[in-house]
Amino acid sequence: MDRAALFDVDGTLVDSNPLHVVSWWEALRQHGHHVPTHAVHRAIGLPADKLLGHLLGPSRDRSRDDRLGAAHDSLYGTYLERLRAFDAAAELLRTLAGEGWKVVLVTSAKDRELTALRAAVDADDAITATATADDVDEGKPAPDPVEHALSLVGVTADRAVFVGDSVWDMKAARRSGVVCAGLLCGGVPGADLLDAGAAAVYEDAGDLLARLPDSPFATVPAA
Repeated sequence: MDRAALFDVDGTLVDSNPLHVVSWWEALRQHGHHVPTHAVHRAIGLPADKLLGHLLGPSRDRSRDDRLGAAHDSLYGTYLERLRAFDAAAELLRTLAGEGWKVVLVTSAKDRELTALRAAVDADDAITATATADDVDEGKPAPDPVEHALSLVGVTADRAVFVGDSVWDMKAARRSGVVCAGLLCGGVPGADLLDAGAAAVYEDAGDLLARLPDSPFATVPAA
């Protein structure tokens, strides 16, 4: 029976969260919204429409969402060539693939961003599939992205582990019935990740790699 290792990308495999924070903060400022950076940071990981709803509320002028999103994309685009993966991110993916796991990226990133993120991780040989927010009706924290990722590789929820860095990742995984592990490298406190459903928390990809034998991955037998 196949097993699936599902991974968020921004803040989990690639050190990009601070760049998203600055880009969203500036995009919002340009359009007259002064949102503290700490609030923006806590919203990272949500698809753009949900992020704006979380930060500006349901009564915002939704007709401006596309312009805000475009401003973010333009600002963030200036950083794409400088994206760097966290240490051991590629090694973690290759190790799991070598042990028979089907590695699937589950991300809200779009086309150009996703291409840059995959280039930064530099482990395409270990990746079986990619699920994006554009593939589903509802993005994280809804379970749709995780369920779609499972469908791409034909694996059931009880045969999968999800790794992410945000509370939205943890909630999406738990709502889909997938055990999840949280990484602190995205900047979210471990207590918040545990409260959102993480079965365990690790510093980063390297820490998880070093502790794989005692991690949630060890709870899913090879057959």
